Amino acid sequence: MASSLKAAKQQLRTLMKQKLSTVTQDSVAVQSRQIFDSLKDFEPYRDATHISVYLSMPSAEVQTDAIVRHALAAGKQVYIPYLHKSPLQIPDTPARVMDMVRLANLQDYESLKLDSWGIPSVDPATVHQRQRILGGAEAQHSDQAVLDFMVIPGVAFDFDEAGSVRRLGHGKGFYDFFINRYISKLETNGLDQKRPLLLYALALNEQLLPAASALPIPTDTHDRQLNGLILGNGDIRESSKPF
Repeated sequence: MASSLKAAKQQLRTLMKQKLSTVTQDSVAVQSRQIFDSLKDFEPYRDATHISVYLSMPSAEVQTDAIVRHALAAGKQVYIPYLHKSPLQIPDTPARVMDMVRLANLQDYESLKLDSWGIPSVDPATVHQRQRILGGAEAQHSDQAVLDFMVIPGVAFDFDEAGSVRRLGHGKGFYDFFINRYISKLETNGLDQKRPLLLYALALNEQLLPAASALPIPTDTHDRQLNGLILGNGDIRESSKPF
């Protein structure tokens, strides 16, 4: 069962990669701007003080540069992904896991170097100086290191029969594993109701599968439910299932 689920996800990723390879940079730029225009006026984002934003690849996904700059200018604490070797001795833990580390300011963001994927990335040598959501003693005990809004990437999206957003990631499990660990931390510290985490994905119009798709997104128990999806035409689609 697990192998068939994995195969179905990989088949869909392959098809989406082919589809997204035909989307022009101009289209990505226009859609990214429409998403930004909707997000900056979206009340849950406006009210958020601690947000996490993925940093985008140069092509084939929604660009997040404008979001990061806007959030920093608005005085929000902005956290970005940091991948590192797993320190956990837990069965089935990936060899590499993700944490979120805080950007100090705009200059800090602009100083990030591109990795092999063309994604701005945190220098590992600076991580010990940064506030982290999961790692580091100060982050484990600091109420300041609590997120209220996450901007999440994905390969494809659709809606199930109940109206909930389903997400197909890149297959590494970084986001699902991070979110599950983070929610567990909130519950342990009694913060899960105090400041609930809102999860919103960004999608190019081409990444939303039609309702009658022959290949709906397969999910399992590890896949996190999203609160909503912001599309390249500017529409914000909320999940109908309560969280």
